[in-house]
Amino acid sequence: MGMPAVRPVVVIAAVVCLTAAAQDPKKDPDQIGSRDVSKGLNWYSIQQEAQLGKALAAQVMRTAKVVDDPIVSEYVNRVGQNLARNSDSKFPLTIHVLEDDSINAMSLPGGYFFVNTGLILTADTEAELAGGMAHEIAHIAARHATRQATRAQAAQMATIPLIFIGGWPGFGTREAAGALVPLSMMQFGRAFESEADMLGLEYLYKTGYDPNGMVNIFEKIAALTSQPGRVSKLFQTHPATGDRVVAVQREIQTLLQARPQYVVTTSEFNEVQARLRMIENRRKGDAPDPHRPTLKRADQKLAELPKFQPLDRRPSL
Repeated sequence: MGMPAVRPVVVIAAVVCLTAAAQDPKKDPDQIGSRDVSKGLNWYSIQQEAQLGKALAAQVMRTAKVVDDPIVSEYVNRVGQNLARNSDSKFPLTIHVLEDDSINAMSLPGGYFFVNTGLILTADTEAELAGGMAHEIAHIAARHATRQATRAQAAQMATIPLIFIGGWPGFGTREAAGALVPLSMMQFGRAFESEADMLGLEYLYKTGYDPNGMVNIFEKIAALTSQPGRVSKLFQTHPATGDRVVAVQREIQTLLQARPQYVVTTSEFNEVQARLRMIENRRKGDAPDPHRPTLKRADQKLAELPKFQPLDRRPSL
């Protein structure tokens, strides 16, 4: 008796999915790989974006601490490459793990991608880790970094005579030749962040993961936002995490057709996470504690005393 009441709900959900897909290819996971999600004003060619990303990634590699454990690196790289194969990205992905407690992953132009240890250790499942990574892969696929840079340059162009810089194309080339400040390319507007949530959700789904993994990692970020240093400052420009959770939940219902089963987690995720915790604990154990008491030898203490100076007995005027 209960079956007839359920069928209309399934049919309505399917109709909603088909209608959304017909209106916007970005909302159709079946078109992933054959659609262009990077449309919009962009003065950077694919080659220029790749060169710019390579230069910026080199700066990150020089200043950040990269986790060089081969098991951790290979696992995270494999998760990322699986997501990339089920995305719209035109760039090959280059992934590194950074020793950083903040919960974040960072994408740069041209397919360069960094995952913080904080994200790996905060996730409870592989689907949650993949959800955070899929969001950043969506930024790469939609070329948000160079589109954001182009918008900033276009705004600046309004006050600069074109003749002095060789016209609009010349301005884009000049800026591409230099190293832009990474933060200016990573602090996306709310529209780009919302789009990355939607596209990342689709990539997560197409790769076979439970799409609720993205919801869960966003909820963890929301819970830790009040703790200093736990959540990257880059999230300050993102839409409010509570709003993002609601939006992603709505997209799961309207854009994705339910599947009988999903990948939630793997034993390999648990093993890599445990290994990373061991590496982190060893690193923190090796760090000197400035408050720890230290012992000094007697001769060392004597050497630190001020040396005796004989009195000057000469008569003075």
